[in-house]
Amino acid sequence: MSLQDKAEDSAFPARSATWRRHPDILLPLAFVAAHASAIALGGGKAWLLSLLFLVFAPLLATAACFQRARRDAFVEGWIALGAAMLLWAGGMASNLLAGLWLDSWSGAAGFTLLLFILYGVPIIFVLAAPDRESWPVRLIDAALAAILGYLFFRHTFAFATLADTSASNLLALRLMFDIENLFIALFAAIRFLASADPVRRACFRSLTLFAFAYLATAAFINHLYADVYYGSPSDLVIGLPFTLLAGLAIAHHMPGKGVLRTSPAFPHVVQAAAPLMLPATLLMVSASLVRIDPALAIAGCGAAILGYGLRTILVQLRSLDAQSRLERLSRIDALTGLANRRQFDESLRREWDRAARSGNGMALLMIDVDQFKLLNDGLGHPVGDQRLRAVAEALAGCATRGSDLVARYGGEEFAVILPAANLAEAMALAETIRCAVERLDLPSPAPGGRVTVSIGIGHVDRAEGGNAALLIADADAALYRAKRDGRNRSIASAKNSMAD
Repeated sequence: MSLQDKAEDSAFPARSATWRRHPDILLPLAFVAAHASAIALGGGKAWLLSLLFLVFAPLLATAACFQRARRDAFVEGWIALGAAMLLWAGGMASNLLAGLWLDSWSGAAGFTLLLFILYGVPIIFVLAAPDRESWPVRLIDAALAAILGYLFFRHTFAFATLADTSASNLLALRLMFDIENLFIALFAAIRFLASADPVRRACFRSLTLFAFAYLATAAFINHLYADVYYGSPSDLVIGLPFTLLAGLAIAHHMPGKGVLRTSPAFPHVVQAAAPLMLPATLLMVSASLVRIDPALAIAGCGAAILGYGLRTILVQLRSLDAQSRLERLSRIDALTGLANRRQFDESLRREWDRAARSGNGMALLMIDVDQFKLLNDGLGHPVGDQRLRAVAEALAGCATRGSDLVARYGGEEFAVILPAANLAEAMALAETIRCAVERLDLPSPAPGGRVTVSIGIGHVDRAEGGNAALLIADADAALYRAKRDGRNRSIASAKNSMAD
């Protein structure tokens, strides 16, 4: 092998690596070079070759987006981008057909305009979707997007074709393109900056770069070269946004957290405001139809208001349901399913205040699993957790009054609040609980060979003055005596009442 061959072989991996790292740069450059060559060498068929390139560019972007959707977690975003590119390719293909068979393609310009406008609908759909939204809400979004597409259809065909469109109407159509493109670009940038998930962030980054490139390209062509037919050098910029998007989809670039620092509240504001995008766009398009079709304009406004209202109700119901679940979880011990310490503290304070108002007494049982450290050390923590769950179930099965509360106080310690219970009732329940645990016959390395509990009973005849902490101290003192006297027993506090 010659030195030249070796040099070429060593250079090839470097070129390949460069392509893999920067397809978003190299693909547009290669496309422009090939497109320019086709126009320069095409002669009388330059317009046809140029249109073929301009159909191929969005189709390439479509294929790249759909391929990315197959290997990316944010499937919805890439499929929406691919669908948008397909619509744009359809618009360019209709231009191609109009150029080939103009006499048999009446209304081609109007149809082309429609596809160019509709390309934005799937993009708006995905931009308007907050993260992890439920399917009924997404169904409403899809319905609003479909209505928006129909209004675009009516709006576009109200102006017929470019051949019989007045200058003012044509300018209105071009401004509609500009507003839609600017709207998409700005909101894509906002979603990119607000997104914390790297997969979604990569998609919104690609969309943002594409949208700004498309905004500049569309404004350049529509306002400066709208009357120039295909096959001129100005065509070279038209394919750039699509090849850029194809390169970005192929690159699989995962951006880190944004360069710009935003307020911690910014992502939440964007998440909350995103659902306004579809109905707001629908309202704007409906308003533009007031002079053309008042009934349709009113229907569009009604659909936007009703759709957003229904969507808000569904989101609110989901939020309330999630809030209720979180509230329940915040009061439940995850291991045993009993009330946790937070709920115990609130319930004890509430029952004490109620007893003080009514002049009733109340009782508190403090329950500790005997020799639990020996059990954990000898049988392991998973077995220890199983024993705690079994004991918790036995406790819950014994305290059956609706006002009673069984809670996990901490570690292997449990508590039972007994509102309006006298001392005899409290002692009877304590003994019932002790026997119920003993009957479980749960193996333990502790002396006696099975799981048992010790119970301290605190009680007041009248909750006058003082506070609930004194009742806990009484029950704790009784529990200490029960453990000191040999465990597996229940002992009442030395006090039968509590004074100021």
